[in-house]
Amino acid sequence: MESSNKQIGSKEVAAAAIKIALTTDRREEKLLQQEYAKTGILTAAVNYGGEFVTSVMKIVERAVVSAKREGVIGESHREEGAIAGATREALSQIMPKALGLNVGGKIGIARYDDHVGVAVFFGIGLLHLNEVSIGFGHRVI
Repeated sequence: MESSNKQIGSKEVAAAAIKIALTTDRREEKLLQQEYAKTGILTAAVNYGGEFVTSVMKIVERAVVSAKREGVIGESHREEGAIAGATREALSQIMPKALGLNVGGKIGIARYDDHVGVAVFFGIGLLHLNEVSIGFGHRVI
């Protein structure tokens, strides 16, 4: 975790979003959220699985809803748009691998002050023949 005397910026927000996306269960996720909250970094996470192309909008919606539910963002269009934009950016990075295939994994969201980051950590493929990929998007609110 970050020490209290170190300035927190986009790099630390990116690391937090990725680490939250990499948690293996809700217990680990909640413990990490509590640790980040002590430093002022707000986080949220949500699992997702399905066919990539038909799921893009549902993934974006889940990210926005999860960020609101966990208090990472409020109800403003600006905040919702930042999460949606960062999520679409993250998805665009894994799109070449994911087109036409199923994805499953976790979306991690982190915010500190005006920095917002969204990480998507997905297994991509069919059956047990999965590729693993991480995409990340950042916005400033």
